[in-house]
Amino acid sequence: MTHADQIRSPGAGAPESRDAREWVAVLARYREPSPWRSSWEIAVTAGPFAGLWALAWWSVDFSYALAALLAVLNALFLVRLFMIQHDCGHAAFFQSRTISDWTGRVIGVLTLTPYDVWRRLHAAHHSGTGNLERRGMGDVRTLTVAEYRALPSLGRLRYRIYRHPLALFGVGPFYLFFVQNRLPHGLMRGGARYWVSAMGTNAAIAALLLGIGLFGGIEMIVLVFLPTMLVAASIGVWLFYIQHQFEETSWDHESDWQLQEAALHGSSHYVLPGPLRWLTANIGMHHIHHLQARVPFYRLPEILRDHPQLADAQRLTLRDSLGCVRRHLWDEKTRRLVSFAAARAA
Repeated sequence: MTHADQIRSPGAGAPESRDAREWVAVLARYREPSPWRSSWEIAVTAGPFAGLWALAWWSVDFSYALAALLAVLNALFLVRLFMIQHDCGHAAFFQSRTISDWTGRVIGVLTLTPYDVWRRLHAAHHSGTGNLERRGMGDVRTLTVAEYRALPSLGRLRYRIYRHPLALFGVGPFYLFFVQNRLPHGLMRGGARYWVSAMGTNAAIAALLLGIGLFGGIEMIVLVFLPTMLVAASIGVWLFYIQHQFEETSWDHESDWQLQEAALHGSSHYVLPGPLRWLTANIGMHHIHHLQARVPFYRLPEILRDHPQLADAQRLTLRDSLGCVRRHLWDEKTRRLVSFAAARAA
């Protein structure tokens, strides 16, 4: 029995016996974006984002607490803007690649993310998801049990610190968006295009901060800009983490790895309440997204409506997802993501 057959076996959360490559063909007909719907999604996201920003700016004069609260709330709309940027990176949001790219670049200034750099790294994530030989670009570092046991004591300590929730969802998001994104990390020798993307985004961010400081004062940066960015960054990293770091995910060596199988079975279906599903632009339907990345996020619910069997694959509720932070190592024997304690006991 192959790894793919094991993953599709009963009890593994498989939608049905249909081959993952067949699903790619089935879902291809949902790839066509609607320019009007895409424009509407930008309007209903950027509009409230700008409105809450204005309210926070106004409230700074009489209530720092209210300004900070509005900033935290606005982080949710910034997450949704990032998801629109994400779809632009997959050429899924507009029929015109040029319009998609420039929309992504503009949003990238607000999300502190150089669009062209991110798009290249994210493409590497999609093309190598679940492949143990292709770890290291655009993913959460994950070791196998055997690799962890082979590390010296200091190496194990470093990995345990890296996988701690305070590092992953606290320090990590700050470092990623405020520090790492300022250079074309991972593409330092990839050519001028990525340096232009990073430096151009940096220049636009500097101009934005200068304008905020001149017209709103340091309070606007400290009480509004920073809380919005930090909370949005942590939410974004959490969503990315939970999309692939769950017990019955899928990792294989190159010889056993198959892209579509890894996409379907190595990505979660994060079942969120309606308002959170809207604010996160349906990114919880991640197994479908990895099968057909060109499907606009607003068409993903159509797929679950037309193919309800996909709704049962790798389902995670909010409550389920909280337990995923205790899983740190891929056990190749049991084909499960396990905790440090479980690996030690084994």
